[in-house]
Amino acid sequence: MLQLGFVSAILPQLSLEEVFAFARDNRFECVELMCWPVGKAERRYAGVTHIDVTAFTEADARRVKALSDQYGVKISGLGYYPNPLAADKNERDTYIEHIRKVIAASALLGVNVMNTFIGRDPQKSIEDNWPLFEELWPPIIAFAEEKGVRVGIENCPMLFSLDEWPGGKNLAISPDVWRRMFARIPSDHFGLNFDPSHLVWQFIDYEKAIYEFGDKFVHVHAKDLKIRWDLLHERGILGLKWAIPKLPGLGDVNWGKFFGALTEVGYRGPVCIEVEDRAYEGSLDDAKTALRQSGRYLESFMR
Repeated sequence: MLQLGFVSAILPQLSLEEVFAFARDNRFECVELMCWPVGKAERRYAGVTHIDVTAFTEADARRVKALSDQYGVKISGLGYYPNPLAADKNERDTYIEHIRKVIAASALLGVNVMNTFIGRDPQKSIEDNWPLFEELWPPIIAFAEEKGVRVGIENCPMLFSLDEWPGGKNLAISPDVWRRMFARIPSDHFGLNFDPSHLVWQFIDYEKAIYEFGDKFVHVHAKDLKIRWDLLHERGILGLKWAIPKLPGLGDVNWGKFFGALTEVGYRGPVCIEVEDRAYEGSLDDAKTALRQSGRYLESFMR
């Protein structure tokens, strides 16, 4: 059935072994491990490196797999979420090179799942982003096919701050875009890392999306979102910061309907808690509490 896990980005202070140990001690079955290049984070929840894939070898893979086996916790996928369609060519080339390294590492580990963003130039319309998508993404997916790795694209619009305004930094935001993505690259190795919270504030029906696209789900994130109607009234639909990420059960996602649809379409993969709730950012203990609390809540739907 479904496997309950979490995204390791919320635990940057912990080593890989400590992440596995925390997962085991708190009854999590899997972890999505972050694989950012070692260095300074470019935004919140980015820059976390629990596996350094820069020069990843078979020996490194054996070491990671040994830890996974030792603690009895599976790796649900490797995650790296940059903007591969950035306006600057050198920037996007750097991102794409690292995406390929994460794909290769996922193959060496036998995980065979890599999660990321499509990317977008936020200063251009959706239509004007397609030519670069069609140039850059088919070779990435061809490489993933060669390695036997499925690429899960998260459906986050990446529109939370002024530097991401007005279009956001990820193209894969809606059913209309997903249909066109998959028509342009009709590959079984190209799918979605589905997160219902990103549809709530766009007023898109996540149940309907599950029924249509469930067969393209590579991976699933469990994050909630609360619409602050008072702030929406003040700032309008084009304003920012009225859609607040929350832990599962503390926002507007109907998790009963979500899991009802998810299981009905036959999804049986990982569901990983992604913590981006500012109320739980004060300390490592807060982050651990967020994961434990979310895990207890989701267990009633999954176990």
